Amino acid sequence: MTEKYKKLVDQAEVYDVAIQTPLERATGLSARLNNDIWIKREDLQPVHSFKLRGAYNKIAKLSAVEKEKGVITASAGNHAQGVALAASRLGLKALIVMPKTTPAIKVSSVKALGAEIELVGNAYDDAYEHAIERANSTGMTFVHPYDDPVVIAGQGTIAKEILQQLKDESSDHSKQPDIVFVPVGGGGLIAGIAAYLKSVNPAIRIIGVEPDDAPCMYEALKAGKRVVLNQVGIFADGVAVKQAGEEPFRVAQSCVDDMVLVSTDEICASIKDIFDDTRSITEPAGALAVAGMKKYVVEKNINDQLIVAIDSGANINFDRLRHVAERAELGEHREALFAVTIPEEIGSFRKFCELIGLRGMTEFNYRYADEKHAHIFVGIQLQKGLTEKNELLKSLRNDNYVVEDMTDNEMAKLHVRYMVGGRGNGVKNERLFRFEFPERPGALLRFLNYMGARWNISLFHYRNHGAAYGRVLAGIQVPKEENEALQSFLQNLGYSWWEETDNPAYNMFLS
Repeated sequence: MTEKYKKLVDQAEVYDVAIQTPLERATGLSARLNNDIWIKREDLQPVHSFKLRGAYNKIAKLSAVEKEKGVITASAGNHAQGVALAASRLGLKALIVMPKTTPAIKVSSVKALGAEIELVGNAYDDAYEHAIERANSTGMTFVHPYDDPVVIAGQGTIAKEILQQLKDESSDHSKQPDIVFVPVGGGGLIAGIAAYLKSVNPAIRIIGVEPDDAPCMYEALKAGKRVVLNQVGIFADGVAVKQAGEEPFRVAQSCVDDMVLVSTDEICASIKDIFDDTRSITEPAGALAVAGMKKYVVEKNINDQLIVAIDSGANINFDRLRHVAERAELGEHREALFAVTIPEEIGSFRKFCELIGLRGMTEFNYRYADEKHAHIFVGIQLQKGLTEKNELLKSLRNDNYVVEDMTDNEMAKLHVRYMVGGRGNGVKNERLFRFEFPERPGALLRFLNYMGARWNISLFHYRNHGAAYGRVLAGIQVPKEENEALQSFLQNLGYSWWEETDNPAYNMFLS
């Protein structure tokens, strides 16, 4: 089987549209993980994804009669652009069926490449069924995104490039990878890469990587047969597939050595790792291989190996980057989220911050609830990962704080952190202020020290967005006879401040 695919890859036609993408050494990751790590930059293809390789190879090899009738596919993403570009380059008619839920930016990108578009249904399966019906009725050739040997061979040209590029890096032309990590959706990419590499050197280990909420190949290999997942997560939308392809599964059974599952947080951390090493931003599916590689080498204690990870694409919407940035620190264990119960008394905030020390705080949310206890939601920067988090938890509990670790609590990360607060029932003499202060370690503690222990804080919201200045919204209980003292405090504070007590948003939702 591998010899068959080696021949198909050697005969593949992709370079009329595809480029030989760079194989870049990831110096930062290599140093951190004590391995020689390289990233194959398929995000630099003309459509910012590897998908055009397989699409073009399939379309270029059609007969003249088939080409005259045109091509059709179903896709909401990178494969659609690959088919559209390939058909445009060959002067063929292309019909792309996309779900009605496809983002407008992807629809316009495909249209710009000259393809005709039909929007059908609310999910990929609806679009796929319609595309098959249209192919049967029109005689157009359906270009499958992954379950086709010719498409698989097109993707396999990546493996051929990797071997040649590593040879060119070594003086004796003998360098080869020890391990290659590949993202997996339907399985076309890993099938092409694995079959080719195993035909050249069976000792090269091929590791597939999937999101833990879309593990169609992992479950299929475990069961010994293809399975259909009840549902899949869509954060890594490029690999959100319910069932692995028949042919990719067959190849994977004999050519894939292992599979790794990674979380959303681990994917986000790897998007940041790729950015740090290459100054490029990849899509979630494109960062899968790096995420799996990081996890695998730590769990298996792998050192001094030459490792290649496939960066498969960079088609990410700009508005997703804030979510990626927030979750990256959690995925790298550089941030911990705690829910802490502290005494409802003057100075309790400051005492808690003193226990945290000079660690940076990423957020601090609190609203007065009752006269005895206060519940706060706090994000804390970590330098030593899980070890430091566990030590901090132990220290807080030893000091009689009730602490819940929310770092892996999905509801807390997605929703509760933004919902802490509400109206302060029974809060008297509250005035609301916004403050800005230079963002540096310990800045929040210094801010609370300036405030002293004179007034009770009844509302507090702090979030570090990576800016040069920290922003705080604080409610302070100030009896009318102490207004003059408060004004003096504010004038001598040295920070920018604004009173928001009359802000309609405060009156409607918080007071």
